[in-house]
Amino acid sequence: MFVARNNELNKLEKLYKRLEFQCVIIYGRRRVGKTALIREFCKNKKTIFFIAREANDKLNLENFSMQTMSTLSNTDSLEISFKSWDDAFNFIGKKAKDEKIILVIDEYPYLASANRSISSILQAHIDIELKDSKLFIILCGSSMSFMEEQVLGYESPLYGRRTAQFKIEPLNFFDSKKFHVKYNIYDRALIYGITGGIPQYLLKLNNETSIKENIIENILDENSYLFEEPSNILKQELREPAIYNTLIEAIAKGATRVNEIATKTGIESNKCSKYLGSLISLGIVKREKPVCEKQEKRSIYVLEDQLFRFWYRFIPNNLTSIVSGLSDYVYDNNIKPQIPRFMGSVFEKICIQYMIKMNVSMKLPFVFSNIGRWWGNNPILKRQEEVDIIAYNEDKAIICECKWNNEPVGSDVIDDLIAKGNIFKYREKHFYVFSKIGFKTSAFERISDNIKLISFIDMDLD
Repeated sequence: MFVARNNELNKLEKLYKRLEFQCVIIYGRRRVGKTALIREFCKNKKTIFFIAREANDKLNLENFSMQTMSTLSNTDSLEISFKSWDDAFNFIGKKAKDEKIILVIDEYPYLASANRSISSILQAHIDIELKDSKLFIILCGSSMSFMEEQVLGYESPLYGRRTAQFKIEPLNFFDSKKFHVKYNIYDRALIYGITGGIPQYLLKLNNETSIKENIIENILDENSYLFEEPSNILKQELREPAIYNTLIEAIAKGATRVNEIATKTGIESNKCSKYLGSLISLGIVKREKPVCEKQEKRSIYVLEDQLFRFWYRFIPNNLTSIVSGLSDYVYDNNIKPQIPRFMGSVFEKICIQYMIKMNVSMKLPFVFSNIGRWWGNNPILKRQEEVDIIAYNEDKAIICECKWNNEPVGSDVIDDLIAKGNIFKYREKHFYVFSKIGFKTSAFERISDNIKLISFIDMDLD
């Protein structure tokens, strides 16, 4: 099942139609759908599709030879193995001189780990003969730090050789909800909140069963894929998974600043910062500062990966009950009552995505240049405040409140939002209130040119 990614596919097709050499870098976190995107693009095109393995260089070259010969050779002799990568690239270069050929090297970091000269070898062939061919190279990798530093980075031999790059992000809510069309819009929001728009996770959830059954079978079952996924990712990507597990659990329990995390984990602050940097590079943790402020000292750390956020919120405290076979009890008593609170920040993300879509369509009062959350001191009321969303440009702002409650929103929320808006000195201010259920009559009576009420069901942009 291939859903969305139309923007990326269209850009790849435009590059393909140029009939000239291309070197495209595609990277992103694991499970995000990079390989599925590449396979969809390569359909009905002559393609050498090679997936590198965590193996030595000899075995990788043998496998590469087999894939190359099966695609390009007119003979039945598929046992031929190139003696070197130079021979392999020479052979492909000659074939691609007059014919459009796609060469995909997936999991490129594995290949580079087995042969540290491979980037230099490829760079030399690009500079000598491949740049004048019709070869379309795609280098793909899940190790974002490797791809950004050793493929895209200034010191990489391949620096300057790429013709395009794609960082593949998780799907937004409006694309991820297409995976489960039989659910109502509220259940699809919860699925997005659990999976974070990761295609492989979305595909694990059964469109034919209830939300409760999906959570019990796929997350509260110790033998299920998603139950083991956070642990597996830490083991695959990091050398000290136990330390990172401790850090993530501290953040999940409310520690957001380095000193708080260090205190809760017993890890020195400078080491905490280093470990947190690794989690950020994997997309598990995010460092966030109040939007429209430049000071880094007010930055906090939050869990960016939604599956990690759900898992660490609900699994550790209920682990004994889960392994004892009490998953139904855990869901009914310890998860379901907390879902509205869990969904609060998820709804904020969905509202930001909605605002970005409306901004691109130019359906807002103005085109904003930045958007995000804000928190800080209210000098007027002398208290700490939080604003769910601010979208702004130099002198205009849309200030938003997001309510994921099972009751309509009243005018008191509007009054509170306007009071928060007094903190900011924008020349023009608009106030948007987003609600899961809808609004009371008192709220509708407050609608004006600068006050807008948006129910979740009205945000369905299909």
